Amino acid sequence: MKHIIMITLSLMLLINTSTAAEKIVVDGSTTVGPIAKAFAEYYMGLNKDVNITVSESGSGNGAKSLINGTCQVADMSRFMKDNEFKAAVDKNVFPVAHTVALDGLPIIVHPSNPVKRLTVEQVRNIYLGKITNWKEVGGPNMKIIPISRDTNSGTYETFEKMVMNEQKIAKGSEYVGSNGAIRGRVQSTPGAIGYAGLGFVDRTVKALFINGIYPTKVTVTSGKYPIARPLYMFTNGSPKLGTHIYSFVNLYLTKKGQEIVERLGFIPVTSY
Repeated sequence: MKHIIMITLSLMLLINTSTAAEKIVVDGSTTVGPIAKAFAEYYMGLNKDVNITVSESGSGNGAKSLINGTCQVADMSRFMKDNEFKAAVDKNVFPVAHTVALDGLPIIVHPSNPVKRLTVEQVRNIYLGKITNWKEVGGPNMKIIPISRDTNSGTYETFEKMVMNEQKIAKGSEYVGSNGAIRGRVQSTPGAIGYAGLGFVDRTVKALFINGIYPTKVTVTSGKYPIARPLYMFTNGSPKLGTHIYSFVNLYLTKKGQEIVERLGFIPVTSY
């Protein structure tokens, strides 16, 4: 049955479903952004009559764009909130979630930092301002510089919920506008600590063991890594079967879509 679904979706991707040029606007999460951009590039390569634009304004802004009708697909690294659903329904918009990938949220430091592991509680206390020097957690005598995502980010809200227990991050922490910006700040700052999507960890930063578990595909999918979340694309209602938007948001179900998700360092939700 899986193979039949995969073949059907793959064939649909190869068929132009309309004669007029069609535009699909995608907006939202900077975490989901690389997946959406790669999907768009691949899909437009197969369908020359489609123009897909992808913006990365943050999960909250993606939800607003879908509600206001300025995008057809909202990328979100968290689930839509109750107040967002209400605002959508009040405007006759009915959000439907498509879970396109799974993601861990590694805690990252500069590669030169000898600290290899922290607990969730230690990370929380760092961001609460209770731990301010790396020597307090077995590292060098060096000031800790906490880097956080901006508060409109779904990644921030995941961190706030799963690590901070919804306590506010201490004053003095730095805020940046994307996962890439967190990585850039950490890779250039020996005392920094940050958090970013699994696909943003490379050799320029070091991911830590958290509660004794290292963030990998296996530990995230098994539920062992303590900081993980699904990644979503939201549409207004369920897209009509056979349309370009249907094929685009369901690309994650195809073998090619899974290859793209894995290539970007994220985790497919299905496997063929």
